[in-house]
Amino acid sequence: MIGLGTIINVATVVAGSAVGLLIGKRIPEAMRETVVQVVGLVTIAIGVKDAIGTHNMVFPLVGMVIGAIIGELLRVEDRLEKIGHVLKRRFAKTDESGEEHGFVRGFVTASLLYCVGPLTILGAIQDASGQTPQLYIIKGSLDGFISVIFAAIYGVGVMFSAVSVFIVQGTLTALGTSIDSLLDDRMRLELFSAGGLAVVAIGINLLEIKKIRLGSLLPGLVVTPLLVAIFAR
Repeated sequence: MIGLGTIINVATVVAGSAVGLLIGKRIPEAMRETVVQVVGLVTIAIGVKDAIGTHNMVFPLVGMVIGAIIGELLRVEDRLEKIGHVLKRRFAKTDESGEEHGFVRGFVTASLLYCVGPLTILGAIQDASGQTPQLYIIKGSLDGFISVIFAAIYGVGVMFSAVSVFIVQGTLTALGTSIDSLLDDRMRLELFSAGGLAVVAIGINLLEIKKIRLGSLLPGLVVTPLLVAIFAR
């Protein structure tokens, strides 16, 4: 079913937020950290599985290296962070006590986290193909767990970020059908291998092993299938 992954992702954000509002504040800090670490481990496992599916590691390797160089030259990561700061300054207004309104802050923070990243783009292509939306299921699980923590901190605004997820991922999934039609099996295989490397990077960030600038890796997801189209005919 096309779009199933987006529906699942929206449902996990809503469910996680509901749980967070009910019991989130009662969850010990150590338990919150452990849950995030488990999600990070699973994310790495999924990424490795996709990455080693390549027919020639040279394509995802060179594609991601060139993409990372392009990403740094274009300052993709910095621009994404700047957009986040602009949105927070625009919407997260303070009251007389100087505290940011929890609803708006939770909505903006969660929306940015759930809608910006390689999994959002890769998942849309997979979701548009009608195949089992594994990437959105993994992303949805991650978003759901994080929603529990965010809702406990920021309140009900986190739940409304599900609207952002629906709009962004739904739109990308609709476009994903056209994008997918441009990719042959080999291009798709190497794209998901490169995407697997990006997914591993997300897991590493979750485990706080090393801060990887994920935004700078995004161009690599475009460069890799182009390299296949040029050199693997």
